[in-house]
Amino acid sequence: MNLKRRLSLTRAGIIESLQFRLSMLIIFVGNLLYLIVIYFLWKAIYASSGQEVVNGMTFSDTLIYLVLASAIFNFIEMYTVWEMGRAIQSGNMVLNLLKPMEYRKYLFWSFSGTFVTQFFFTFLPTFIIVAIVTNGAIQFGFNLLYFVISIVMAIVINYNIDFFVGTICLYTESIWGINIMKQVLVLLLSGATVPIAFFPETFKKIVYCLPFQSIYNAPLSLLLGKDMPVSEAMTTLGIQLLWCVVMMILSRLFWKSSLKQITVNGG
Repeated sequence: MNLKRRLSLTRAGIIESLQFRLSMLIIFVGNLLYLIVIYFLWKAIYASSGQEVVNGMTFSDTLIYLVLASAIFNFIEMYTVWEMGRAIQSGNMVLNLLKPMEYRKYLFWSFSGTFVTQFFFTFLPTFIIVAIVTNGAIQFGFNLLYFVISIVMAIVINYNIDFFVGTICLYTESIWGINIMKQVLVLLLSGATVPIAFFPETFKKIVYCLPFQSIYNAPLSLLLGKDMPVSEAMTTLGIQLLWCVVMMILSRLFWKSSLKQITVNGG
């Protein structure tokens, strides 16, 4: 019964996202412009370096990494902080807490329909185009299985980070500044903006000790890593699983301890 309720939320989310097809077109065009900027920026960086391989990555490797990182962002981003912030400011949060399903689960499953539509309309076309254009740069084998498992855990980690940050809105009643700061930090420290391979060694060690690299860098490393040993792949997945558990526990505990801060500003 619980699964049936959750899947009904997924279905409702799919129907809702399909009602706004123009927004998908705008996202596609915006993503295309971003990729054009990325192409010329990194082409200039490699040209100025005078080397074909920089920090172990060729220009092709870097471009594929960043293109797929952008596609993954459009695929897994849920804008949880915005939703929670609006609910807190409008007073609808109190009504959400009265629903029969726990709010954390309800919010996740209400966004799950977006995963399905964004996967088919943004990530999958981008992945197919990259695979064809690069002519075999992406291998097809166990790395695809590792990638699928990794991306599921990346969604869980990303959602719980968002929920943790959204809970802060209970104290600040502010949305914009907190969410912008969160997005900048996550995109930078996860390797979505600049591949972690280009980070200074000391900074790189710090980043690998944080959960953010498990959102983008880990799935892309598993997908693009040529001849990656099974032991290394299992280590990457194990670290992701650890962060899944840690972030779920932290976001849940922080949410429960913060509920007493709820005030009704409207509604």
